[in-house]
Parts: sequence; C-alpha cells; structure tokens
Amino acid sequence: MLKEAKKALRVTVTNFDDEIMRLCKAGLMDLQIAGVVASGTVAFTESTSGAVTDTSTLTDPLVQRAIITYAAMRFGNPPNYDRLLDAYETQKVQLMHAAGYTDYGEDEEDAEE
Repeated sequence: MLKEAKKALRVTVTNFDDEIMRLCKAGLMDLQIAGVVASGTVAFTESTSGAVTDTSTLTDPLVQRAIITYAAMRFGNPPNYDRLLDAYETQKVQLMHAAGYTDYGEDEEDAEE
C-alpha cells in the first residue's frame, strides 16, 4: 500500500513515509466510518533504525484507490484539492452503495422481514 501511495503522490524519498502511512490509515478509517467494509488491513511496522515495512493485507483495488485518493487529497497542499475531494467522495459513495462493500449490521433475519 505504501509503495502504491508513494507512486501516486510522486514521492521517491523516505522522508514522508510516516505521514503517508498515517494518511492511508486515516483513509481506511474514514471509509469504515462510512460503513465500507474492507477485507484486510492497512498496517505498517517501523524498525528501530527507522526502516518502514508495509504489512498491509488489503488487496481490493477499489478500496486501495479510494485510500490513495484520500492520501493525495490530504498530503501537503495540493493545487487540485477540490478535484481530489470530489473524486474521493464519489469513490466513497460508490463503495457505500455497492453490494459486498458494506455491513450495516443487518443479519439474515432482519433482511427477510
């Protein structure tokens, strides 16, 4: 996940890895607050030497793209913030309404009524 986010942000140095990791985690949390269920996690480990290892298990490309768009929108002061915000909100709404991407607490008994 970190590699893909850095590529999308066009960042090649490691100086911003911590910030990018936090933005990716925040993006996933924002989707979860909206009811989007992602199979897998966005996780990173940092060694005492400061080396970062991406231990994410999130593989869904739609969820990954939404998280990366969130990170791009929040990273620095992008000149296209409004466009990124619109793109992220659109992606989030699509995921919120797509079958298999949400769990609003309905169990099978409630769904049959």
